Amino acid sequence: MLLFGGVQVVMSQIPDFHNMEWLSVVAAIMSFTYSFIGFGLGFAQVIENGRIQGSITGVPADSVADKLWLAFQALGDIAFAYPYSIILLEIQDTLKSPPPENKTMKTASMIAIFVTTFFYLCCGCFGYAAFGNNTPGNLLTGFGFYEPYWLIDFANACIVLHLVGGY
Repeated sequence: MLLFGGVQVVMSQIPDFHNMEWLSVVAAIMSFTYSFIGFGLGFAQVIENGRIQGSITGVPADSVADKLWLAFQALGDIAFAYPYSIILLEIQDTLKSPPPENKTMKTASMIAIFVTTFFYLCCGCFGYAAFGNNTPGNLLTGFGFYEPYWLIDFANACIVLHLVGGY
C-alpha cells in the first residue's frame, strides 16, 4: 500500500496530467488483459477437472439465516464492484457538447455496465465452476491459480497498472 501511495504521489506531479488520455487507454487495456487471463484460467481449470466443481445452490450454510447472510454479502460484493458512480459527475464535467453530456454518459454507462457485468460473470462463474466451494476471493492473488507463474505474475502486474492508471 505504501508503494502504491508513493507511485500515486509521483504520478500526481506530472504536469498537464488531466490531458493524458493514453493513460486511460493503457488502464483499460490492462483491465481487459487480466480479465481475459482470469476467465481463460478458470475455463482451462474446468476443462482440466473434467467437471464443474460448484453446485447450483452455492456454498452450504448451517441455517437459513446464514444462507441469507451469505447471499446479502454476495450482493454487497457485486455493488462494490461498480465504483464508477463515485466519479460519474467528474467524468460528465469533462465532456464537451454537442452531443449533450447526458446522452453521451447514458450510452457510455450502458456499454460500461454491460462489458463489466459480462467479464465479472465470466470470471466469477468459471472460477466457481473450477474450484467450487473452495473458490478464493481473488483468483489471481488468492489461492486459486499458481501456474503458469509467468502468466499469473503478468496478470497481477496488469492489475497494478490498471489501478495506477485508474486512479
